Amino acid sequence: MTFKEKVNTLISEALQEKPSIFLIDLSISDSFKVSVGLDGDNGVALQDCIDVSRAIENNLDREEQDFSLEVASVGVGSPLKMTRQYKKNIGRTLIVTTNNEKIEAELVEANDVFIILSWEAREPKKVGKGKETVQKEQQIPYTEIKEAIVTVTF
Repeated sequence: MTFKEKVNTLISEALQEKPSIFLIDLSISDSFKVSVGLDGDNGVALQDCIDVSRAIENNLDREEQDFSLEVASVGVGSPLKMTRQYKKNIGRTLIVTTNNEKIEAELVEANDVFIILSWEAREPKKVGKGKETVQKEQQIPYTEIKEAIVTVTF
């Protein structure tokens, strides 16, 4: 079993005890710096990161392979990567970049195939001069999304 396979197995075992937490990113550099990114249906607590870190650290032998370890929750500005992340962010505003456009809108639905965004836009009136506010909605398949980031409003 390679070093990466061992780490992956240990993470999987640690996350089985915490079903609301899931792995977003695992990278191991050439110098064996292990970086683990976690997310959760209800967020990720510091204790969750500590528990996963201990599960990895306590089950690997530094005599066999020296390594450094970093376990953290994904940041607020990190792009969404998994369907599960979209589902947990329903009702929040996203900035979604596709091949053709960039949309800032509320995520109103997310399933296993696509998301639906909703927003208000100012468009020219159909009759007469001026503009009117219209409600727009767009369905975007995950395959067309280049990047999606949750916006933070204060």
